[in-house]
Amino acid sequence: MIERSKILLLSALLVCAGLSHVAGGISPYYFDILIGIGINIILAVSLNLVNGYTGQFSLGHAGFMAVGAYASSWLTLKYGSSIGSGTLSTTTVFVLALLGGGLGAALSGLLVGVPSLRLKGDYLAIVTLGFNEIIKGVIQNAEPLGAQRGLGGMELHTNFFWTFAFAAITIYVVLNLVGSTYGRGFLAVRDDEIAAEAMGINTTKYKVLAFVLAAFFAGIAGGLYAHFKQFIHPEGFNFLRSVDIVVMVILGGMGNTAGVVVAATLLTILPELLRKVAHYEWLPDWLQQVAENRMILYSLLLIILMLTRPQGLFGNFTGKRNQRLQ
Repeated sequence: MIERSKILLLSALLVCAGLSHVAGGISPYYFDILIGIGINIILAVSLNLVNGYTGQFSLGHAGFMAVGAYASSWLTLKYGSSIGSGTLSTTTVFVLALLGGGLGAALSGLLVGVPSLRLKGDYLAIVTLGFNEIIKGVIQNAEPLGAQRGLGGMELHTNFFWTFAFAAITIYVVLNLVGSTYGRGFLAVRDDEIAAEAMGINTTKYKVLAFVLAAFFAGIAGGLYAHFKQFIHPEGFNFLRSVDIVVMVILGGMGNTAGVVVAATLLTILPELLRKVAHYEWLPDWLQQVAENRMILYSLLLIILMLTRPQGLFGNFTGKRNQRLQ
């Protein structure tokens, strides 16, 4: 008998396939926002596995996204034309390039995770932040990757189906992993790492596993981003990009996948809504001027939300659920 979660995943993929025919007809502006929502969902849900469920604090998720973006772009640029120009050939190259970028990011996560995840708290955050800057510095000096000029020329392969199909797969994998025996290990590490070690749990193993899996999906998101924008630059994967993803996780509720999905959606739409508010002529002049500085208003709204809901949008629901599980 097929498990319920697999049925839900299959249903989600079928819905994505159906909606992809409709999504192609909307305006490019709204389509850009839609794809941004899907990519941010992948990034936030994968980081939630590390920061939320395992209780670590990573500030280098944009670095893994950069590895996936550049690796997949290099693969499609180098091998895309040599395989063929048919739809099946280009789709196969694209999917394999995405997986290659994800594996490259996962390998980077392993190289960083094994030595650094023995650290905790602020020390781990500093190490992952340093990794993010190292990746950006390497790319800026790598001529085959465009160096400071950036890398372009990728074909437009990313569409509604691939973006939200991978978002559904990310949610499926994270939820099923958390609900498994490995998930019990993640939660044990988060709740009390010393007690978990005393019970014989290899905490480093669970932290590295979460780190590598999160890096893999961040690499997939990077590949989708690169083949949608068709031009990438190292500054697009800087420290502020990592902070954006962390904010989505914290605002959604640490360890709550549904809340993180909602937060990723809201924080992708909110800056664009503020951009539109600035052009409403019926607003007072002072309010229009405030709206024009939309990132200041955006930051102010985040501060208000965190002051009023420090546990995140769905934090209380997470706590009650965990109490029932215990």
